[in-house]
Amino acid sequence: MNVAPMTDADLAEVGALEERVQAFPWSSGNFRDALAAGYDCRVVREDGKLTAFAVAMRAVDEVHLLVIAVAPERQRAGLGSRLLKSLCAEARAAGMARLLLEVRPSNAAAVAFYQHAGFAEIGRRRGYYPAHEGREDAIVMAKPL
Repeated sequence: MNVAPMTDADLAEVGALEERVQAFPWSSGNFRDALAAGYDCRVVREDGKLTAFAVAMRAVDEVHLLVIAVAPERQRAGLGSRLLKSLCAEARAAGMARLLLEVRPSNAAAVAFYQHAGFAEIGRRRGYYPAHEGREDAIVMAKPL
């Protein structure tokens, strides 16, 4: 597994993967803006094929994980964990104190993934996510680095 910086050349594949795994995916413009803003954007390629990516934003002394995705056929193979560990190591090396994220309460697999990775719930954001019928809250989770 090779974690590499995301580039403009990756955007079509990143967008296609995002659409496969998210009910309300980021647009290609969102990813382009994240790159232009200098966010920590990473991709994982296996045998030349993009199989995972993540986007995180640094703010003062913490990193906010904005999105992470693994191709469905490669989920539960450790890619997400290794990608998350790589982001944490980079953030720690840059002097960041913690990693913060939001997750849908309805996404039990993601909640369990983050708990297993050492994240703990620190709050809720009411009506944070779009949902098929209205809005869904977000669980805010954090992990000290």
